Amino acid sequence: MKIISGKNEIVYLLSKVIEKYENDNKTVITRNSNRKNYEPIARILSEISNRLPFTHIELQHDIYNEDKNPLNQEYPYRKYDISANQVKDSYFNQIVSNPRPFLVDACYIYLYGKGRKGFIEQPTDPNLIQDDAALEKEKTMVNNFKSSFKKNRNNIKFLFRLSILLSVSTFILTLLYLKEKYEKDTLTSDMKIKPYTPTREEIEKLEGVWLCYTGSPQARISDKNRYHLIVPNIINVKYKNGYFVFTRYGASFDHAGFMQFESPGIVSIHSYVKTADDAIESPRHSLLKLDQKNKYLNVISASWNFDIAEKNKIIGIREVYMKQGSGGKINEIINTLENASCRCKIIKWESKDKEVKTFYLKNESLDSLHDTELKSLLNEKSILLRDPKENLIIPDSTNN
Repeated sequence: MKIISGKNEIVYLLSKVIEKYENDNKTVITRNSNRKNYEPIARILSEISNRLPFTHIELQHDIYNEDKNPLNQEYPYRKYDISANQVKDSYFNQIVSNPRPFLVDACYIYLYGKGRKGFIEQPTDPNLIQDDAALEKEKTMVNNFKSSFKKNRNNIKFLFRLSILLSVSTFILTLLYLKEKYEKDTLTSDMKIKPYTPTREEIEKLEGVWLCYTGSPQARISDKNRYHLIVPNIINVKYKNGYFVFTRYGASFDHAGFMQFESPGIVSIHSYVKTADDAIESPRHSLLKLDQKNKYLNVISASWNFDIAEKNKIIGIREVYMKQGSGGKINEIINTLENASCRCKIIKWESKDKEVKTFYLKNESLDSLHDTELKSLLNEKSILLRDPKENLIIPDSTNN
């Protein structure tokens, strides 16, 4: 008798862990590709896995070396911590064929009170037992099919059946293609995707490198020194088959997204925080009116204060866009002495003329700007809270 292993084992274990957690805590875990949904599971398993170096005799599992942890680090930086992303990839995406042993042992202990070794000696869940007879029967059936296929591959009846199969397959594929095309056309129409084709002049106006100032740090609850804080971002916009894609470089994190013209001169901007797994995190929507008569282009955004966890609140905000130029190459400078010196992210833009312009992205004081017009666009009056709250936006220095 053997226990199943690999992907099948970890998928089953994590499904049972999630069910047990939901029953024990009277809650529901949303099962989708958002890794944040699996953080409670990752945390409770991590509490078990980080005790493994001291419980191998009591709980009957593999021996794990002790994590010295001289810096006294906490989740998720300990040696045997399990991340929400690992849970998502193992359970939802099912792409982990060789799960980490401490993850497997943590699941067994959470479910059955003992590690994998102890479970093998006295299994209590038949779903984890490998059915050797069924596997052998399946293998025999596959071998018989292969043998039969070889014997009859020159048979006219087989070729006739194959032609029928191909005809049916072609018909089904055609239906699927037409269905997919209909759904795509419906989606494009309902969601008004690319409703307006921009002119060459409009493309040239929007495409390029932009400097954007935002006052969102003024609404950051966790920052006691948030009075009149602003932050510059660099946005690199590129045209792509009727719409625009961009990367927005910020002081602490980057955004990715797209823009499209809704009508002449009116642009919708959609973005989200750039993550390793390309998940939708902190989506934001903005409206821009292209007007080359003004030095500053004011954008109204449904955005976030980009604070921590539950403190990340939706806000309405005015942002100020200033075009720097077109073309060239963007270089993001990180992990250098220059970064350490300025405590900021550094963006170097090399234009088509090989001129290099450097931008230092960090939270800075609004009052350090010399342009009174720009200051008036970014002060506390530029921010609208979703839920009114006193003293969140500091209106003047006397309240600081």
